[in-house]
This record gives sequence, C-alpha cells and structure tokens, in this order.
Amino acid sequence: MKSRLFMYLFIFAVLAIIFQYTNDKRILDKYEKDIKTYKVKVAELEDERVKLNDKIYDLSYFNIEGNEEALTYFEDQGINTEELLPKLKDGLLEMNAYQGVDHPIIPYASMTESKIIIDQIKVLNHKWILANFTDGKHWGELFINYEVNEEGKLSYKLTDYFLYPIN
Repeated sequence: MKSRLFMYLFIFAVLAIIFQYTNDKRILDKYEKDIKTYKVKVAELEDERVKLNDKIYDLSYFNIEGNEEALTYFEDQGINTEELLPKLKDGLLEMNAYQGVDHPIIPYASMTESKIIIDQIKVLNHKWILANFTDGKHWGELFINYEVNEEGKLSYKLTDYFLYPIN
C-alpha cells in the first residue's frame, strides 16, 4: 500500500513538474516575443528621432537665431538682437493695419472681401526676411531686404514676390 501511495505521489509530482515546466516555458516564450517586439519598436522610434533631429537641423539652418555670423554682425554694431528680432517682425505686422486697398509692402490687392495681410515671418539673417501673405483665399510669399540704420530705425525693401495660382 505504501509503495502504491509513493507511486501515486511520484506520478502526481511528475505531472506537477511537467505542468510547471510547460507553463513557465509558455510565459518565457511570450516574454521573449514581447522583448523582440519592443526592441523593434525602440529601433523604429530611434530612426524617427534621428530623422526628426535632421529635420530640426535643416529648419534651423536658415534662421537668424542659429546664424552666429548674422548675430555677430548686429552685436558688432551694438544692436541687441533680442530686442531687434521682435521689432523686425512687429514692423512688418504693423503694416497689416493699413487703410484703403493697397498694402504698404505687398504688391497685390486683395481679391476677396478680406484685407491682404502678412501672415508668417522668418528672419533668415542680418539682411533678409521671408514672409507669407494671404487674403484668406489667395496666398503668396515675399522676399524682403531690411536694414537697421545708426539710430536703430528699420527700413524694408521688397526684393521679390509671387502669388500662388488657385487650382
């Protein structure tokens, strides 16, 4: 009777061990699969991060804030660029408050009920500005030269422009 009991206990123990082994193996296989999936996702995210960093670098390349030579140009003249840059943009945006039909710098009249206005401004360096304009339906871009005289007064000169065709 004791030998039968030991045999049943042995069989039960072997079945418990087999059950434990298969269960643990299944859990480990699932973890390995999850780890591989996450490694692939991490690699994809790293690739996206590198592409995004490259894009940020490209976007900041033609920007006065990343252009040491342009900033040095103003500093050598005793001009505070932290005050100048907002002043440059504000000077162009103030032109949007014009009266009548003609904008002071945009060579097109509005073709809608709205006024034509400067929308976006990007200061490229110590001489050039790119600006976007629109009347709500039509839009285009401006290439503007600017100067700061000895008294700190700004002057703008339209160099080139275009209006996108409507499809």
